[in-house]
Amino acid sequence: MSRRFALIDLGTNTFHLLIVELDADGGQQILYKTKVPVKLGEGGISKGEITPAARERGLKTLTEFKEIMDQHGVETVKATATSALRNASNGAEVVAAIKEHTGINVEVISGAREAELIFKGVQLAMEVGPKPVMVMDIGGGSIEFIIGTDKGILWKKSFEIGAQRLLDKFYPEQEQAIKPEQVKALRHYLQDHLQKLTSAVLQHQPEVLIGSSGTFDTLVDMDLAPQGITRDPNGSPDMSLALATFHRQYKELLQKTRPERLAIPGMLAMRVDMIVVACVAIDWVLEKYNLEKIRVSAYALKEGMLAELLQG
Repeated sequence: MSRRFALIDLGTNTFHLLIVELDADGGQQILYKTKVPVKLGEGGISKGEITPAARERGLKTLTEFKEIMDQHGVETVKATATSALRNASNGAEVVAAIKEHTGINVEVISGAREAELIFKGVQLAMEVGPKPVMVMDIGGGSIEFIIGTDKGILWKKSFEIGAQRLLDKFYPEQEQAIKPEQVKALRHYLQDHLQKLTSAVLQHQPEVLIGSSGTFDTLVDMDLAPQGITRDPNGSPDMSLALATFHRQYKELLQKTRPERLAIPGMLAMRVDMIVVACVAIDWVLEKYNLEKIRVSAYALKEGMLAELLQG
């Protein structure tokens, strides 16, 4: 007897929907997958609220998700919300409105739980290996760092310094190229706010950075596009990005205005601003912790939810 599940990740920037069919033998088939740039945190995240416009965008997207789930005969829905709803003063009211309009029950999860699910998603995407690695997941509201091995998590923490927050704070004029002093201020901010990560790195000594989904997917797409290659959405979720490639992309992104960034082959409109501050954070992490390699996992939180379903 097969069952159909929908997994929804209500991120600060992007809402994701994954519909899977699991059969009695533990086999799985992905029936449908989409992501929508809802920008739930836009205009309000730095004030600790969801704006009326963002709330409407969220409800509209989830109403569409509900129609898609009905068309696919979904029996069970698991929906999780992260940083934007976790920290919004009106988060509970938005969750109630979602239930009222769509019938979807949303669970607002802690940063620690978010980090745990992300690591499970990464483990589903790739062989992590016996040596400690650092996983970095850059969301709109928070950035999760997890240090782990193929045996599991050694250390994890969610920091409320996501890309939408960093944009609001350090790079409000996104039409122009980011200024060197803005980059410098952002790097100082990371130095101050990631001291607990620095201690964990000293303890566990990871040498590889695994970037999970989001910005990292787009960097891979930007690397492949000039070669005329489009990443297969059903291809291997285990990808790599050469350090030299990242450094070249980073340098280029720092110098470009918004229209110039939009023109980069492989760039997504939904990432065009956040990718700048996200790359400042990636560059800082690579340099600060002497990481020697970047691997990219196309899987993140929603696939972590799937991993738990498969185990259960």
